[in-house]
Amino acid sequence: MNVAVIGLAFFAMLGMMLVGVPIAVSMAVIGIVGGIAAYGLPFMDSIAPVVWGVQNENLLTSIPLFVLLGELLLRSGVADRMYIALSAWLGRLPGGLLHTNIGSCALFAATSGSSVATAATVGTVALPSLQKRGYSMRASLGSLAAGGTLGILIPPSVNMIVYGSLTNNSIGKLFIAGIIPGLLLTGAFMLWICVQAVSTGSLMREEKVPLAERVRTLVHLVPPLIVFGIVMGSLYFGIATAAESAALGVIAALFFAWQSGKLGVELLRNCFISTARISGMILLIITAAFILNLAISLTGVAEAMTKWVAGLGLSATGLILALIVFYLVLGMFMDVLSMQVATIPVTYPIAVALGVDPIWFGIFIVLMCELGMITPPVGMNLFVVHGIRPDKGGIEDAIWGALPYAAIMIAFTLLLLAFPQIVTWLPSRM
Repeated sequence: MNVAVIGLAFFAMLGMMLVGVPIAVSMAVIGIVGGIAAYGLPFMDSIAPVVWGVQNENLLTSIPLFVLLGELLLRSGVADRMYIALSAWLGRLPGGLLHTNIGSCALFAATSGSSVATAATVGTVALPSLQKRGYSMRASLGSLAAGGTLGILIPPSVNMIVYGSLTNNSIGKLFIAGIIPGLLLTGAFMLWICVQAVSTGSLMREEKVPLAERVRTLVHLVPPLIVFGIVMGSLYFGIATAAESAALGVIAALFFAWQSGKLGVELLRNCFISTARISGMILLIITAAFILNLAISLTGVAEAMTKWVAGLGLSATGLILALIVFYLVLGMFMDVLSMQVATIPVTYPIAVALGVDPIWFGIFIVLMCELGMITPPVGMNLFVVHGIRPDKGGIEDAIWGALPYAAIMIAFTLLLLAFPQIVTWLPSRM
């Protein structure tokens, strides 16, 4: 198949998304039209088994369970108490509560698979306090938008589940692979806050909290840490599958919601409704992605693209550098899930054919999706934190505040390219 035709189909799909056609509809239409153009109406007979197979995939059961897990911890007040505890320990660092923003996002990300939920939850708790204490709104919004992106890198992550389902890779290994990069990126964000505070002379710090009181606040960190330990421990030691570990996490979250005194019919109703909406949207997009994948496989698009890239003489490193630019541009116009399901069926076979480790490539894709969350004009986290800011400033504060973190992500991706063991070592120990 001509590469120009492939490119035309891709940009047609992108154009449909940009004019407001739902993501799932855009992908399904391109897949169906491409399949019929190549094979005629008999192609439609192949769609039903694909849709049935996707909806009966046991692996995807973990998506609504992880979404429910995050909803339970969000609505039971765990995030509020967690922020207070971390502010007592991190508030004395140069940059003050900005470190608490990053730390809270990282810890909440360990119980929520959503970047948007992480940014919105921590931002709702943090922004009133930051404004009251006189912190720069630009720096505050930037740290929250960037910290929220950790929600799809630090496991559990819905986006890793999507990648694993599209490429048939182990979700457990993907989750484990995200731990060390997630912690290192968290540290890099906090290091930048220190450097920025010292270089500008704005050494915002919180009052020193007595050691005894700080120790008492540690109890508020127990729920997210226990949930994370149950989910990741059961995966790492091979005790449970991804879906089973998610179910264990939900049971633990229900216990902590009951312990907080907030577990009731109203809380469960709100959690279930929100989970159904989010999960329905994700699963519909995944179904459409598999329809598109069917057309791609039957029409030989992946093979044509692989041959075309091979003809360019690119090495694996050259391909990754080219993909960084590609995803940087794409992230300015597409949301994370759209980028994944539209590009992975094409980029994954090419990367694997050039010798890129599939687990490493999964973390790379997630990092590129993180980057898309904070690059305008469609950076979702930018709109989320701007929407919950207490004053009436413009969105440019969130954009400029998040820009240094985007540069850090690119530099961090290059670090992983130079030292892939950062990603691959821990999964190899499973």
